[in-house]
Amino acid sequence: MEVSVAQGWMWAGFIAFIMVMLALDMLALGGSKSRKVSIKEAGLWSLGWFALAMIFNALLWWYLDGAIGRKTANIKAMEFFTGYLIEKSLSVDNLFVFLTIFSYFSIPAEYQRRVLIYGVLGAIVLRAIMILAGIWLVQQFSWTLYLFGVLLIATGIKMLLLADRQPDISKNPVLNWMRGHLKMTDELHGERFLVWKNGVRYFTPLFAVLVMIELSDVIFAVDSIPAIFAVTTDPFIVFTSNIFAILGLRALYFLLADMADRFHLLKYGIAVVLIFVGVKLGVSYWYHVPVLMSLGFIAVILAVSIAASLTSPKSGKSTDHL
Repeated sequence: MEVSVAQGWMWAGFIAFIMVMLALDMLALGGSKSRKVSIKEAGLWSLGWFALAMIFNALLWWYLDGAIGRKTANIKAMEFFTGYLIEKSLSVDNLFVFLTIFSYFSIPAEYQRRVLIYGVLGAIVLRAIMILAGIWLVQQFSWTLYLFGVLLIATGIKMLLLADRQPDISKNPVLNWMRGHLKMTDELHGERFLVWKNGVRYFTPLFAVLVMIELSDVIFAVDSIPAIFAVTTDPFIVFTSNIFAILGLRALYFLLADMADRFHLLKYGIAVVLIFVGVKLGVSYWYHVPVLMSLGFIAVILAVSIAASLTSPKSGKSTDHL
């Protein structure tokens, strides 16, 4: 098990930073009033989150360079950036699912803000728990990494085969359970998750959307957490790269929501990245793929899939369902 380069004050400082930035993000992208976030505003915040991640990485490199040495600083900075790129690309695929859920329930753009606030908060807590659990598993059973590799390869292959299909939300077992066991309204009540009618509590469609959003993040976390272990098992690098990718999730959603079809080939690129990361984990006992090589491969695949999407517009929407 890899020993973390972080000290206690680094963990405390990063957690405090998260809390402050979350508060600013929530106030900036909506505040207490329901409204639609503009593409310009979402774009500026997306760039801001990326800049903060890069500044953090530069500060981490600077500290490690003086405290431990240039070689370790270079390795850790590269691990952070590679992990951040992997997690960011996987979060984009998660955003496509968010868009499908919002569309199915016909949630207006001005009401999506509150759901995404809770979605991001839930994702942060969930990732922290799963990262700790994953680190413990790897520490206790090193062969867990190979199981992670198999899982990622299988997920990547499935994504390649089903990339053009849209999930059929109406057949989701959790949604059907809620409809069968909870009193739910057919209409929205602003951004409220529950209302009272004649002394009886009813859940709104927005509550169902919140549950579906949180459930989708659980599913995607099963892929994203093992993926980062292909780059590093340093708890601090794993946690910070994951959290930085999640922190910009809400702004990125508002940025891509109106042009998701323009990146229709990105799912194929993400699938190839998952397969590559899975193979990297699988062969790690015999051969260690350098972090720089991993970073270069992932960056090229994502760039090619984005460029191909922009130069080959989607001609039509598939009617197939999962």
